[in-house]
Amino acid sequence: LNHVLLHQSIIGLEAKKQFESIDVEPDIIAGCIGGGSNFAGFAYPFMTDKLKGRSNSRFVACEPKAVPSTTRGVYTYDFGDTAEMTPLLKMYTIGHKYASPPIHSGGLRYHGKAPSLCYLINKGFIESFAYHQNEVFQAAKTFAQTEGMIPAPETAHCIKFVIDEAIKCKESNESKVIAFNNCGHGLLDLKAYEDFQAGRLVDYEPANIEVETYIK
Repeated sequence: LNHVLLHQSIIGLEAKKQFESIDVEPDIIAGCIGGGSNFAGFAYPFMTDKLKGRSNSRFVACEPKAVPSTTRGVYTYDFGDTAEMTPLLKMYTIGHKYASPPIHSGGLRYHGKAPSLCYLINKGFIESFAYHQNEVFQAAKTFAQTEGMIPAPETAHCIKFVIDEAIKCKESNESKVIAFNNCGHGLLDLKAYEDFQAGRLVDYEPANIEVETYIK
């Protein structure tokens, strides 16, 4: 829900101050998305300048292909919970009755996204990308080997994008400042890394997505 995003914005406010202190504006601001609070908490303080025409930064949100709310979902009204207790919320959704597969990124298995985040995606202010968990864990492994920190599977979705973008910059001989929210370590997810190393991870992706229409 939108109010949850507000509480997380202390992260983005601090990051923005840090960049201002060195007189640098990120070219790309990225994060993973489950419900949206992690990404929005980091990105929204920067988004203010984008909305006012003072920034050319790209905003990129990354989700799993197993739960492709913003990349394959429908922008419509849906319940925020499976019990249908919340008001209907306009968001990108794959349906509140969708049974999320057992991917290791537990924080990214929500069927929809925060309404304000979805609005910004719908209006083109934020791009969204989706990845399979095997390519995500490969990116996480690369990050751990080069940076000395094991990232959480959720964060690794964003790291996959960041690595891809950095490679593009290298190939095109461009220099970009890429800021992303490394929102968690993976020390409690070592079984997932073990499964990846052993080739046991499954790349889930729904064949069809059906969303009920509640408001016409």
